[in-house]
Amino acid sequence: MEEGMQLIDENGNFNVDGLQDFVTATEFAQSGLSYAIVAIIGSQSSGKSTLLNQTFHTKFKEMDAYNGRSQTTKGIWIAKCSDIDPFTIVMDFEGTDSNQRGEDDAAFERQSTLFALEIADVVLINMWCKDIGLEHAASRPLLKTVFQVIKRSFKQPKKTLLFVIRDHTKTPLERLKKFIFEDIEKIWDAVPEPETTTLYEFFKVEITALPSYEFQEVEFKEQVAFPLRKLFVNPQNCWPEFF
Repeated sequence: MEEGMQLIDENGNFNVDGLQDFVTATEFAQSGLSYAIVAIIGSQSSGKSTLLNQTFHTKFKEMDAYNGRSQTTKGIWIAKCSDIDPFTIVMDFEGTDSNQRGEDDAAFERQSTLFALEIADVVLINMWCKDIGLEHAASRPLLKTVFQVIKRSFKQPKKTLLFVIRDHTKTPLERLKKFIFEDIEKIWDAVPEPETTTLYEFFKVEITALPSYEFQEVEFKEQVAFPLRKLFVNPQNCWPEFF
């Protein structure tokens, strides 16, 4: 299992020396053009680090539920997934909607989310099932910011947005997918210019759901192993445009 390295700290400082050491230690340069970068965004304490560790067998620091819900990941951390081919780097982002940041929260959220979209091939959007349809908890403001930038950038390579619905309830997944597709299309259409572009020119959108990690740990791990992890173990079949 791979330890993580802090790429950008909570104050926005870029760890140049750490990145150089990471590139050397992981032999990143030897991968050539055959590599993938996966990032995850979502609200604080939503289980992003846990999801990455279960999916990619990394060792990002996880929240201790017995000590209450608080900020665990600060800034942006990266790790190499050692048992997935091609070479894959996963990025763990500080959670959004954090009371620790206060008024500085929105600015850091926007900057880090745009950074994720700039360098990642696949962006996981981690969201609670109960939050679907809410204005802030479902990352709507972040998506609006992203769409505003992407919609005006005709050179942006196509990205995959993978929505991961956590603590899936009895609501059928197909119905939840319908809600999410309708919502992100509304957000896209609300961005004024250019009006001729469509969301799917810039993004491939995938949606999956997982049971509760806290109350259904065995089922959670089974569904992470298959089908979620399989998407990344054999990505040429799922997302051939990246390889």
